[in-house]
Amino acid sequence: MLGLMQDWPLLCHRIIEHAAQVHGNQEVVTRSVEGPIVRTTYAQIHRRALKVSQMLDRAGIKLGDRVATIAWNTARHLECWYGIMGIGAICHTVNPRLFPDQIVWIVNHAQDRVMITDLTFIPILEKIADKMPSVERYIVLTDAEHMPQTTLKNAVAYEEWLKEADGDFAWKSFDENTAAAMCYTSGTTGDPKGVLYSHRSNVLHALMANNGDSLGTRASDTMLPVVPLFHANSWGIAFSAPSMGTKLVMPGAKLDGASVYELLSTEKVTHTAGVPTVWLMLLQYMAKEKLTLPDLRMVVCGGSAMPRSMIKAFVDMGCEARHAWGMTEMSPIGTLAALKPPFDKLEGDERLDRLSTQGYPPFGVQMKITDDAGTDVPWDGKTFGRLKVSGPAVAKAYYRVDTEILDDQGFFDTGDVATVDADAYMRITDRSKDVIKSGGEWISSIDLENLAVGHPKVAEAAVIGVYHPKWDERPLLICQLKPDVTCTRDEILQYMDGKIAKWWMPDDIVFVEAIPHTATGKILKTALRDQFKTYSLPNAAA
Repeated sequence: MLGLMQDWPLLCHRIIEHAAQVHGNQEVVTRSVEGPIVRTTYAQIHRRALKVSQMLDRAGIKLGDRVATIAWNTARHLECWYGIMGIGAICHTVNPRLFPDQIVWIVNHAQDRVMITDLTFIPILEKIADKMPSVERYIVLTDAEHMPQTTLKNAVAYEEWLKEADGDFAWKSFDENTAAAMCYTSGTTGDPKGVLYSHRSNVLHALMANNGDSLGTRASDTMLPVVPLFHANSWGIAFSAPSMGTKLVMPGAKLDGASVYELLSTEKVTHTAGVPTVWLMLLQYMAKEKLTLPDLRMVVCGGSAMPRSMIKAFVDMGCEARHAWGMTEMSPIGTLAALKPPFDKLEGDERLDRLSTQGYPPFGVQMKITDDAGTDVPWDGKTFGRLKVSGPAVAKAYYRVDTEILDDQGFFDTGDVATVDADAYMRITDRSKDVIKSGGEWISSIDLENLAVGHPKVAEAAVIGVYHPKWDERPLLICQLKPDVTCTRDEILQYMDGKIAKWWMPDDIVFVEAIPHTATGKILKTALRDQFKTYSLPNAAA
């Protein structure tokens, strides 16, 4: 027997319809690429998104066609998202920080028909446009006044393009499992892989994100998503915030400490989300200028682990610092380090210990850890294992890749090595390809990196395994110091001594001017392993 409920498909454009109807006057504030602060509302975004749909439909974009965006976090970009999805086309967010050849590969693999871009990226696209034959036209997110001369095919200023539409258009209804959006992994190993989200998965993920122990914003809150819309759905904020009627503040292209602080302060932002590098710039700017943020209540940090010192800095400000872990393949939320009872009563170092974990999964994410043979290992907070996940917003395959990515129980191997304790708090100890295996035992490079970054002179740290004739591998610590400071190997080793097991201590420390990163801001360990592949540890003969 089936239930007697309405057949109401979970479609992404229903979110902006709800926002316009129930929270129509709520502001969306943008630092525009052209410079000025621009204010709009959810009702206006809804009306303009319908015009985007109308124009794409008129251009022959059909159900399942791919429309690419390569743009910053702005209200215009948000309008395009909903306009693309509203006709059943697929919004393909392209990361502009990728190498040009990677952008070409991704656009050609996706077979994008239209490219919507910001002014910033016109020079990049002009150099590679002839290598992307599927793109029929380029829409530049600006007005006629700021539209430059360009060689891009059939290029038009967004505002002029929208003037051709009257908005008298009805969004389509279709199966909720229809593809809605696409995002490619960064491709640090092999070619990038396309993750194809459905309308259903995006809506369910938005509901997960709105959990109070997740991103947890309300209609009375203000959210500044520093995480770009081209990074795994901006962690779902483009859907979760409108669904709640949360005021959005979009930072555009300026993500330096001073610019982020200005928006956080002037717009009285209560919640924000981004990667550690942005928060480091913000905290350094605030310390230098002796500034405060009395309205900020929640900082969500993902992409890579937030150093303990950074968590403490936000806690000392009276702000909750919440670790988030996830993946492009997970839409991306996997776990969040909210403090559930009895841990919400902890103080001092014990509280920081719990906040330093990656947290526990919300409803909608199942999690397990296994050994290399696929056997479950205990949730005791000590036993390392491969972290695997399943859920309605987790990928079951990659776009146009004929490879099975789930185990026989339907779980996706994240490639992370982790522990989970009896209270379901998970801690990432490494990527499976980065874990250091010394004498048959595993050493967590992430724990060593976080400890090293706690040193007051260290700006960033990376740990890789280097060949050792006796132990197979031993850890090499690579440090980038803060500007205008000097530091010795012995200073850092002395700082680390006693805080980790003796056999975890790095065998050597190397100082570099800069640590390489991927296009998504993660440390590029493949480059470091290549750079130091012939490195000889001082005790290698021991």
